[in-house]
Amino acid sequence: MVQVTTTDRRSALRAGAGLAVAGALAAACSPGGAAAHEARAPGIPDSPAASGAPHPPDRRPAPSPRHYPGQPVQIEHGPRTRPRVALTFHGQGDPAIARALLGEAERRGARVTVLAVGTWLDEHPELARRILDGGHDLGNHTLRHLGINTMSEADAYAEIRGCADRLRRLTGSPGTWFRPSRTPHASPLVERVARRAGYPHVLSYDVDSLDFTSPGATAVTRKVMGEVRAGSVVSLHFGYADTVAALPAVLEELDRRGLRAVTTTELLS
Repeated sequence: MVQVTTTDRRSALRAGAGLAVAGALAAACSPGGAAAHEARAPGIPDSPAASGAPHPPDRRPAPSPRHYPGQPVQIEHGPRTRPRVALTFHGQGDPAIARALLGEAERRGARVTVLAVGTWLDEHPELARRILDGGHDLGNHTLRHLGINTMSEADAYAEIRGCADRLRRLTGSPGTWFRPSRTPHASPLVERVARRAGYPHVLSYDVDSLDFTSPGATAVTRKVMGEVRAGSVVSLHFGYADTVAALPAVLEELDRRGLRAVTTTELLS
């Protein structure tokens, strides 16, 4: 198991990082910060200046799903020969935490992949463009985040298509990736309906952070860094304070190992 706090210097860095993340959350919840954005009319995206994202050159449609020759239908990791990893986030929960995570990643030069839940996008439509304007991947994590492998074909298709429709309305694209809900791997039926909905691949992962169990930031960091290696796809979640607190340490340790956090599209390109 990897120790990521082995010296006083690294402990000091952790403390500083924790204060920075707390500041990001406070800013996000301040009257002039992210909480104010919640009063926007539905469907009106944040301005880049308000969200902290870089100003985009235009509003062209977001990238669409791609077929990656040589990759399986269900992708668990990318090439092991490149010093890259993909941090992927299940997109739902407190929007202030989502913004804090995105901001922390961007400050450290990292890019991530967000698999958004459709009903979350209904509640916070401005976050779709916030994610894209930060240079991150945005994908589909079903409409309601139910157990998709237990559904009928019609219901599973409705879950995937429902989220795709929301993404298309907000960004001009159904999203670059599809990840099934409440399971790391899609059943053959779900694979089939995902292809029918326009997704050539199902995005799984080879490292599960277990951050959704709220084990504490140190445990999240140890779990990720104990298993991650070149090409890994890491499963993380918006909506959990432990994940925000762990991210600076995870990114610092990845950098120390010479691994770069990139979008899943970059990982496979």
